[in-house]
Amino acid sequence: MKKIYFVRHGESEGNIGSTRPIFSTPLTEKGKSQANFLAGRCKNLSLEIIICSTMNRARETAQSIVEKISKPIEYSDLFIERRQPSEIIGKPKNDLIALEIERVIHEKFHTPGFRVSDEENFDDIKNRAKQALGYLAQRPEKNILVITHGFFLRIVAAYVTLGDKLTGEEGMQFIRKFRIDNTGITVFGYDETKDNPSWWLWVWNDHAHLV
Repeated sequence: MKKIYFVRHGESEGNIGSTRPIFSTPLTEKGKSQANFLAGRCKNLSLEIIICSTMNRARETAQSIVEKISKPIEYSDLFIERRQPSEIIGKPKNDLIALEIERVIHEKFHTPGFRVSDEENFDDIKNRAKQALGYLAQRPEKNILVITHGFFLRIVAAYVTLGDKLTGEEGMQFIRKFRIDNTGITVFGYDETKDNPSWWLWVWNDHAHLV
């Protein structure tokens, strides 16, 4: 049986600042402190490898952990945050055009195939969540730490729960109702010994290290 420890990156400038995050958005000082606390908890886990989003805020979080537990690390675009329309990336959070684009995306999130421009729509991110889980299921390690992002992690949880039947409307409910804190730990189990191997949610958003 596998245990996959998913972690949202530490607090970033994009989380608290007035500008929408870009690929290279760094951690705040608080985010770096959160990552250090998380690294202390990871020392007590039987981890074999760290797999990390290629985005800078995830990389910085992972580096704090690697410095304390000296485990191998690999980077994968499978675990990056949802791709936003290029015309709103890096824009002020109160930019009216960006806000309208965001409103339309949320309103049409459940509409099959809908996209405003070049963003990752629901069909895309659902498929990526499926690919990511398949990738983890095929890896030889039994205990894996994955550094990822809040929106994507909630879609992964939705897919673990509902599988291919997951709809955009249901996915949006997971986004709205399932909170995930910076450096919160979520654990999924995968039993590969069964005739029909399956995923299940074990722990959601454990952030005791932040209390």
